Order: sequence, then C-alpha cells, then structure tokens
Amino acid sequence: MNWLRGTLQELRKYPTAMLGLVVILALVLISAYALITIPYSEAIRLWRGGEEVVRDYPKNARPVWTNYFTRTKLARSYILDSREEDGEAIMRVTEPESSFAQKEETIIFSIDFEYDTFPQELILYLNGRYSEKQPHVSVTWETPDGREIRIGELSAGRNETYRFNADQRLERRLRGVKPEIGLFAVPESDPPVPLEGTYRLKVNSLLFDADDGLDARFVVYGQVYGLAGTDHRRRDLMVPLLWGTPVALAFGLLAAVGSTLTTMIIAAVGVWYGGAVDGAIQRITEVNLILPVLPILIMVGTFYSRSIWVILGVVILLGIFGAGIKTFRAIFLQVKESPYIEAAQSYGAGSWRIIMVYLVPRIVPLLIPQLVVLIPGFVFLEASLTVLGLGDPVLPTWGKIINDANNQGALFNGYYYWVLQPAALLMLTGLGFSMVGFALDRIFNPRLRGV
Repeated sequence: MNWLRGTLQELRKYPTAMLGLVVILALVLISAYALITIPYSEAIRLWRGGEEVVRDYPKNARPVWTNYFTRTKLARSYILDSREEDGEAIMRVTEPESSFAQKEETIIFSIDFEYDTFPQELILYLNGRYSEKQPHVSVTWETPDGREIRIGELSAGRNETYRFNADQRLERRLRGVKPEIGLFAVPESDPPVPLEGTYRLKVNSLLFDADDGLDARFVVYGQVYGLAGTDHRRRDLMVPLLWGTPVALAFGLLAAVGSTLTTMIIAAVGVWYGGAVDGAIQRITEVNLILPVLPILIMVGTFYSRSIWVILGVVILLGIFGAGIKTFRAIFLQVKESPYIEAAQSYGAGSWRIIMVYLVPRIVPLLIPQLVVLIPGFVFLEASLTVLGLGDPVLPTWGKIINDANNQGALFNGYYYWVLQPAALLMLTGLGFSMVGFALDRIFNPRLRGV
C-alpha cells in the first residue's frame, strides 16, 4: 500500500498523467454502467435488431445533440402510445352508444413541432380488441392553422400497421407530395417549408361490442434520435458504444497482461537455467519476431473462428515470444549476479523460488509502464480486425460500428457521427493509457526521472 500511495503521489506531479487517469476512470465507469444497465443477452438482442426491437427507431438518424451545432433544427422523433397516458399529448374520448355501433372512441395524439426539416416517416400501429367484428377506424390530421386532412379509413385487426407513405390515395390528396412532407408543410409553399405549431392526429374508432377496444401507437420518425443516433438497420448506436467499452478494455488488458507476464517469466527461466534452455528460447523468439502477426490473425479469423476469445488467445500466444524477451533477458542477466541471489542460493532456495520470488519481482516496477502502454495497442488491434470484417459477429463493439459505417458509405452520405463517435472513443482510450504509461515510465525508470 505504501508503494501504491507513493506512486500516486508521484503521478500528481504530472498533469497529463492525472488527465489520463480521469479518462481511464471514465472508461471504467462506462463499462460498469453498460454491464449493469444492459445485460449481455439484452445487448445481443438489441444489436441483432428485428422488427419488434427497432420499429420505434428512425433510419440513419443523427444524434440529438447535433441540433446544437447547426442552424437548421432537425426534426426529432415522437413515440406516442395510447396505453401510456401522457397528459396533453394523448387523450382518449369515449362517446355513448350510437345507431352505428355499441360505442365510439377517439384517441387524440398531439405533437408540438418546431423544427426546420420534415420527419422521415409516419407510422400508426393499431391493436384492436374485439370479439367478433373488427373496429372501424377513421384517421384525420389537424394542422396548426386549423386545416383538417382526412388520412383514411380501415378495419383494425389484432396487429394492424398503417404506413402513411405507402398510401397512394393520401399522396394524391396531398397533390403528389409525400405524406411526411405534405402533412407538415405550409400550404402552397414551393419548395415545401415546415409549418411550426401543434399538430393533432385523431384516431376515431367504432366499436361493436361493449367489451371491444382499440389501442394505438403513433410514431413520427425524425431526423435525429438519442445521444448516439441510429444506423442503416435502425439500431441505436448507444448500445455498441457502451458495450464496446468493456469489450475493448477487457481485450486490451487481458492481452497485455497475458503476453507480458508470460514473456517475463520465460525470459527469467532462460536466464536462470542458461545453456540449451536459454538458447532454445532465443531461437524461438527470433523466429517469432519475423512472423507477420496481422496476416496470421486474418487467417485464423477467416479459416477457423472469429470469436473474440479465440483471437485473444492467438494474440497472447504470438506475444509470448516477442521482442520483450530480449529486453527482460538483458535486465535479468544483471539481476542474476546480485548478492542477494547468491544469498538465496546459500540457504537452499530452489530454482523456481529464486525465479518467482527474487528475479521476477525485481523488474515489476519496469514492467508496469510497459504494461499500461501496451493496452491501447491491443485495443486498436481488436478494432482493426473488426474493421477488416474479422471481428466477433455477435458482440457489439466500436470496430463493428466503423465496419458497418464503411460498408454503408457513411462518410460519403454525410453520416459523420457514425464514424466519429467510435473513433473518438478509440483515440481517448489510447491517449489516456499512453499519458499514464509515459508518466509511470519516468517514475520507475531512474534514467528518465530528471527528464
């Protein structure tokens, strides 16, 4: 504990190291939040998508915060459900028995629209509850300037979906203008300009039995959605951004710790036993140094498995006999000649005790900075493999976001958020660990303390 306290006190002398610690702490907190709020099974379900999962999300919507950086206010999404009463936004009016039906209900959805662009799409979901005859539904649209537009009439089944832009009769009534534009446009404007104000969608239903009922869900798909936006499959990008954090940190930490510790122990074994053992380790290291790591990982991902754990195992195996063995060997050769090693031999300490208790701990302070600096390198490696299409097909990760964005031409289509958000997290991860690692190197390396 005294060693840790002293290290933290030394780190305080380096403002960049403290900033790096803040970044690392933020990444750890994001990881904990993702694991707690979005369980693994739920994250996989959300990432796979499906009609029931993504039906309320717009397609290729920018994050809501982009409205703060542009003069044009992009339309946001509205999700209004009659089963979730929301004050003035949703009202349900029931009228008594009439000559046409047992009872009549009207659901009114209100939308305060104050944006400079039109929505992407309008969809009305209807769930009829009936014993014999389906409810008869008529839908009308009221604009802020008092106009009333008849949308259409239909029979509401158990699960009915009415897509405004698929109704050609409605488009003809709007003089050939798409409904998502014509319903919100200023009359006679050319080109169409959005009319700001309060809109109302009235869903009137005729119910033919006392126990019949109707539930409605009105979704206005805007140009912006959520804190991270959505992709081409309507998936919320916040899920892979959050879950990509623990995946990236786990991969980087396990790869760095696994390869560095094993490398250090193997180097200590070679130095202590010397002779043929040391020679064999050095020859294996030299052969391993000329092996191309990335092509080998690509071959494993292409011909064997793209599981992140398989890739992690291969990365550790290839990193065991890395260039670090040469560095550790040079240090261990000096430590081996120290007087306390001779003292340990004199009282009968075995070879493995000397290696694990007297040799290895001697260079742990030099190992820590190297370990911290290696973590972002492995994080970038995992992201690079995913961008190349060799990432885990199941896990939502930062590299997967960039890969999808690249395949869909996000930059060419102006969806910069799709690439910049995961790229920014990757850069912050590298910057945070690098700043802490360089400061630790100055603290533990006597030659750099005065620099």
